[in-house]
Amino acid sequence: METSCIVLAGGKSTRLGKNKLLEIIGKRSLLEQVIYQVAPLSREIVIVTAEGQSLPPLPCLGNIRVLPDMMPVKGPLVGIYTGLYESKTNYNLVVAGDMPFLNRDLLAYMLEIAHGYELVIPRVKGALEPLHAVYSRECLFPVKSMLDSGRYSVNELSGLSRARYVQEDEINRFDPLHLSFFNINTLADLEKAKNIMEGVSLN
Repeated sequence: METSCIVLAGGKSTRLGKNKLLEIIGKRSLLEQVIYQVAPLSREIVIVTAEGQSLPPLPCLGNIRVLPDMMPVKGPLVGIYTGLYESKTNYNLVVAGDMPFLNRDLLAYMLEIAHGYELVIPRVKGALEPLHAVYSRECLFPVKSMLDSGRYSVNELSGLSRARYVQEDEINRFDPLHLSFFNINTLADLEKAKNIMEGVSLN
């Protein structure tokens, strides 16, 4: 099944106080680390960013496109809509650009079970992970309806779509520590990520 990956890279990094995508985790920038993890699963990578956002140098991994959000300062739902609208494939991985420990095997599993669903989304301790999910382009209509009515909560989309929830026992087969969902918002998160990277072997 041909798949694209939509990397949401339009966050303001206000809590960190600097552009987190440029931060070095291990030997790569945070954004590079995300790209390298999803590239083997993707026909193309669509990086959706805010207008004027600075990005680190991107790796030469084939088909990478950088697009601005179609609507300014409206949150990740707009980024998802922009990526789906521009995607050339029906199924799309959507991940945040600040997740350095994405697990490729878990993402591949989510793609494997996506057939027949509009959304495949992990649920961890009762909370959904909409920025680590598989979306089909069939989600474009409900997302557009939400945006047109001024509703920007990504979690709301699961109730408007044929959703397959990935439960914790499934996640634990690939990522028992749930590092896939670790994202960087603060200096403490950044320091923790650097410490984890020293002891984590990514596939």
